[in-house]
Amino acid sequence: MSGRSHVRHLMTDPHQRLQDALDVLDATFAPLAESPVRVGGCTYCYPEADLETLAGPVHEVPDQLVSSFAHETPDHWDDFRGLYRRLAPRIIRLLIADELDHSLVASRLRAAGWRDWPTPERTAMEETWHAWWRSVLHTHPSTGHITDVLETLSVTAGSLAPWLAIWAESRTETADLHLGDALDHWLIEGELADLHLGFYEETHATPELLPWLLSLEDGRLGAAQLREVERIAYG
Repeated sequence: MSGRSHVRHLMTDPHQRLQDALDVLDATFAPLAESPVRVGGCTYCYPEADLETLAGPVHEVPDQLVSSFAHETPDHWDDFRGLYRRLAPRIIRLLIADELDHSLVASRLRAAGWRDWPTPERTAMEETWHAWWRSVLHTHPSTGHITDVLETLSVTAGSLAPWLAIWAESRTETADLHLGDALDHWLIEGELADLHLGFYEETHATPELLPWLLSLEDGRLGAAQLREVERIAYG
């Protein structure tokens, strides 16, 4: 591969775009991550040593402690929103690696008010979400089940629409394999008729999801799956 071809490949490869987005995310949050802060929290659940670690440089916080914090209830912390914002790049990397509970972390990100963060941070987060989704659709099997990734993105964004639009545009074998996997999951679990996403079921998915499934081009859904979707939609 020539140098120019290699550059074009890197520019269009979804996995490279995801890595680039994560690097931008790290750089955008670096001023927060590198500045020591005071962290107060539940000393019954977290010893002083953990609080001191969370207050120090973010890159020195062990993954296990980041994971514990990412899942913890907001009332355990004096400044939950500020600490979640500070640790966001570390949390998101673990989330993308499928090492965290997707529905719970999505709900925690909403509670942290990430859409109210400063514009550069919010933009870096949004770019990461889009790069992650395209990367997942590009690979089958992917790291993390497609329904978990969709749940994370839809709950954090407050809507399925942008992610379903990208999925509809992705007329590839891998995207359609993911579509089959998702439908198998929703149908086997009996969720599609009244699907709620998020740990606290914040997002009602069915009103957006059913019309979208029925709008897809012929052949993208298996015949048996399509009949079941139509049965649920039309009674």
